[in-house]
Amino acid sequence: MIERIFPPGVAAPRGPYSPAVRAGDFIFVSGQVPVDPATQQVVSGDIRRETRQTLDNVKSVLEGCGATLLDVVKCCVYLADGKDFAGMNEVYAEFFGEAKPARSTVACRFAIPGIKIEIDAIAYKP
Repeated sequence: MIERIFPPGVAAPRGPYSPAVRAGDFIFVSGQVPVDPATQQVVSGDIRRETRQTLDNVKSVLEGCGATLLDVVKCCVYLADGKDFAGMNEVYAEFFGEAKPARSTVACRFAIPGIKIEIDAIAYKP
């Protein structure tokens, strides 16, 4: 069974996609960017600030699906500048601690100008 999930209190999608999709025991969280869900505005700043907002958004989507960061098995991190890796990694470690999911990190250009980071996640929650 596939369920498209729009949890309350998360940033509104900026395109034709679901914030999360549950497929069986897996939850696929769409790429989250540093948007404040209260204002729907991009949170700009250094990579640490943008990473913190982005991971707060991932966490909120997961909680709206009945899961937590402890349930995450894979993340993909996209950076506008590979030089931001160390700052992103520092904040990322604060969120995941010892529950380290598998991860890919790539440098790329974004469709939304001005952001520095996007993160998507896959969680397993039977």
